Amino acid sequence: MSTLTQSHLTNVLAHELEGLRKAWGWLLVLGILLTIVGFMAIGSAFIVGLITFIVFGILLMVGGVVDILSAFWAHCWRGFWLHLLAGILYVVLGFLLVQHPDTGAVAFTLVLAAAFLVGGLFRIVSSLVDRFPGWGWVLLNGVVTLLLGALIWRGWPEASVKIIGLFVGIDMVFAGWSWIMMALAVHSMPAQSTQ
Repeated sequence: MSTLTQSHLTNVLAHELEGLRKAWGWLLVLGILLTIVGFMAIGSAFIVGLITFIVFGILLMVGGVVDILSAFWAHCWRGFWLHLLAGILYVVLGFLLVQHPDTGAVAFTLVLAAAFLVGGLFRIVSSLVDRFPGWGWVLLNGVVTLLLGALIWRGWPEASVKIIGLFVGIDMVFAGWSWIMMALAVHSMPAQSTQ
């Protein structure tokens, strides 16, 4: 049973690597584009920070409208009031964030710091556990993301808007670079034969 499971796992991994190897060009293009956009975000950190908050506010409003509509669509169930109130709350919060992105930046910065900390830890752990092609670059990306989360936390709340734009840009550059390196790593691998 163990040999069969190990053989199956090896076949699955070989199949996944072959799929990545065939799509290496798209991974490379994605990495290059993400790196370019990241450098553009670093150059316009304040604007990127404001845009981040405005887009988040719009997404909150859209989610709120969907929640309200779903509450009325299934109005005869027990979750009606919960979905209706949650939808109204999302719409109001989204509207306030779109109207005042600078003051919403303070709370959002704290959430982004937590997301970077968790995302960085996830990238570090997954790269160390799985050791996929290009894992060292993903490990570096995880370390950088974790450090950015810690720096956002330390700079909070003073420079919330600019910090977010700058760090989102830096994270995009490193994410793009890790995609580029992974694409080059899987491209240089020999073709695998799958059973």
